[in-house]
Amino acid sequence: MPELPEVETTRRGLEPHLVGQRIAGVVVRHRGLRWKVRADLAKILTGRTIRHLDRRSKYLLIDCDGGWLIMHLGMSGSLRLVTAAQPPGKHDHVDILLASGKALRLTDPRRFGAVLWTDKALAQHPLLRDLGPEPFAPEFDERWLVSRMHGRKAAIKNLLMDNRVVCGVGNIYANESLFRAGIRPGRAGGRISRARYAKLVAAVRETLQAAIRAGGSTLRDFVHADGSPGYFQQQYFVYDRAGEPCRRCGTPVKSIRLGQRSAFYCPRCQK
Repeated sequence: MPELPEVETTRRGLEPHLVGQRIAGVVVRHRGLRWKVRADLAKILTGRTIRHLDRRSKYLLIDCDGGWLIMHLGMSGSLRLVTAAQPPGKHDHVDILLASGKALRLTDPRRFGAVLWTDKALAQHPLLRDLGPEPFAPEFDERWLVSRMHGRKAAIKNLLMDNRVVCGVGNIYANESLFRAGIRPGRAGGRISRARYAKLVAAVRETLQAAIRAGGSTLRDFVHADGSPGYFQQQYFVYDRAGEPCRRCGTPVKSIRLGQRSAFYCPRCQK
């Protein structure tokens, strides 16, 4: 599914084209996404001006002058800026029509995405209020991780993917971050030193920054706002490379199951 780098790439791509634009209308072709799209969304949004685009974890947040659209790309969704007259495809479920003649179009083959509205404080929204710190936030540091991991027996990879620990680090980037930090994905969270957690914090940030620079990863049907793919998958150290030589030492990459997901690691570079 699209993870933090893909959502951040989408936000950066859309922001210069959306900020300052007046919403001229909304077309909802299929309300049955993960949560039903409000029947009165067009009435709510029409005439409002887009003031700002933000991101929290994997949610794209659009400030619509007195309220927020909360959008999630689900398992295979994407947001693209198209001409409003462009005929919709089979999986094009929602268009936010702009006065410029463009439309922000949500494509979502699996319909696990979301288009929600709130005029309340974002920090109190049920989807956002329990999230942990952002990976780039100052409060995400080794002290925070030590406090959250103390005594935990669960695998560090699974804990790193817990949005209450740090938000937005999904499966791909957890694997890649742990490789950069030299930590095996199956190691218990409570058995990692503070010094190694400091390395992990730096590795998470480096991995996500590299992915954002590369435009994210091409996952299923994910594309950028301009329709182009991401290229970070060409830089993977371990993810989905079981049996292939480690890019650092040449040792074959191994794969294990942790919970319901595959974890990938180099048995020589990660301890």
